[in-house]
Amino acid sequence: MRDVTLGLYQPGSSWLHRVPAGVKLAGLVVVAVVIFVAQRWLVALGGLAVLVVAGYLSAGLGWRLLWRQVKPMLYFVVFLSAMHLIARAWHNAVAVPVTVILLVASAALVTLTTTTSAMIDVVGRAAQPLRHFGVHPERAGLAVLLGMRCVPLVAGLAASVRQAQLARCGVFDLRAFAVPLIVSALRQADAMGEALVARGVDD
Repeated sequence: MRDVTLGLYQPGSSWLHRVPAGVKLAGLVVVAVVIFVAQRWLVALGGLAVLVVAGYLSAGLGWRLLWRQVKPMLYFVVFLSAMHLIARAWHNAVAVPVTVILLVASAALVTLTTTTSAMIDVVGRAAQPLRHFGVHPERAGLAVLLGMRCVPLVAGLAASVRQAQLARCGVFDLRAFAVPLIVSALRQADAMGEALVARGVDD
């Protein structure tokens, strides 16, 4: 199993696979709020980390797949931690990176156990009342799904750019890291847009 499986649905018959998509998306929102509130207490973040790990294991996804979800974020969270250490915000140097990892892992847990069509249908039904304001429910569902998928995608791009930078010069340079990352992200966005248009989703 390669890193391209980041956030992609993994077929299974676990209890989490059987939970309706709407319940999982609503639960994800609640978990995200709890994670943000828990930033004040490292012990609480540790408890939430245990729950997230338990979710992966009980869903039959395993440690390796969990590691593949958070691995691309490592360079980013190390950078975040370093910035907070420089600012002497000792608590945030731990709390903020852990929060980012928990959010990514939680979102990936939902997408790994929920089919794309199920998530689009749920968000589409929830957005039906907005049709009167010119919102297309189907596009709203697709936008939410793409937003969730772009988190691990950009994280993977960041890891690739960082590895290429280390191979070239062996040191970290913010400009040499940020510019290729932005260019790669824009190219991926263009490619995704072309793919959507090719499948009948106009721009």
